[in-house]
Amino acid sequence: MHIKNRTKIIKWTFFTLIIVGLLLIHFFVPRLISEIRNPVVSLIKRNHNVKPIISTKSESIVKRKSISINTFDDIKLSASITYSNFNPVKGTIILLHGIRSNKNHFIDLSHLLSENGYNSVALDLRAHGESEGQFCSFGVNEKKDIKKLVDYLYRDEKLKKIGIWGQSLGGAVSLQAMGIDERIEFGIIESAFSDFKTIVNDYFYLHAGFSFAPFSNYLANRTGKIAEFDPNDAKPMKYCKNIKQPILIVHGNKDKRINIKYGQENFSKIKSVEKEFVIIDSANHLNIWKVGGEKYFDKVISFLDKQTVDNNYLEK
Repeated sequence: MHIKNRTKIIKWTFFTLIIVGLLLIHFFVPRLISEIRNPVVSLIKRNHNVKPIISTKSESIVKRKSISINTFDDIKLSASITYSNFNPVKGTIILLHGIRSNKNHFIDLSHLLSENGYNSVALDLRAHGESEGQFCSFGVNEKKDIKKLVDYLYRDEKLKKIGIWGQSLGGAVSLQAMGIDERIEFGIIESAFSDFKTIVNDYFYLHAGFSFAPFSNYLANRTGKIAEFDPNDAKPMKYCKNIKQPILIVHGNKDKRINIKYGQENFSKIKSVEKEFVIIDSANHLNIWKVGGEKYFDKVISFLDKQTVDNNYLEK
């Protein structure tokens, strides 16, 4: 009798664990993917971008202004404009951070851009930093947010010759935004994924040691259901087909989070006459600026300067 009772307890415990596990997978795990302000996610220790030393003139003073814009779905986004020290201004660069980062990541870069004649607009993506919102949609909604930001820059700041510089998630958003808005005249895209569902599968493998596409696709679809976006539309390479603007695609060849093959996949779809794939040798997902150093920043500034005088990039 004692053995039977123990067997019964084991069976019920096992059954209960299965039910709890399935409930967690269905209701909770997908939130870890896109719910940026999830309190459990905030407890998880994550690696942050390796901050490089960006050479600027310490005595130079830059003028900054905080702004906010309302999105198509009535979310308030926070941004900071840093103005150029040049007159006339060469152009304006929208700066987009990676997932779970924020606009403060670009303080030193915006200083460098100002010294080289560029305004910059560092944006907190929805659900990040000081912006409102709960969920990230991996570009599905964010690309529309960028369109609203460009509307604001044109209308209220009277700024044109606008480019974009995005990292990781910000790079994926940038590609999608460039694909729907030709007012974004050039771009620098670092370490971007090409397809949301693929990268969910890769991250599952990275953290669990194995992957199963039907399961990761289920998680991606549930994420979309919870966060109210179409996961099949979170696909930068689809929007790359519309991009004719000059562009640099940048990737580290030691990136284990977003493999360099996805940068190459995006690059192959882009229709631009002026495009270049820049490999940062030995760089991983977090340290492109540090590994690339001043040589990399010089290359980007040279690319930006070229766009201020050469805008005949559209295919005839």
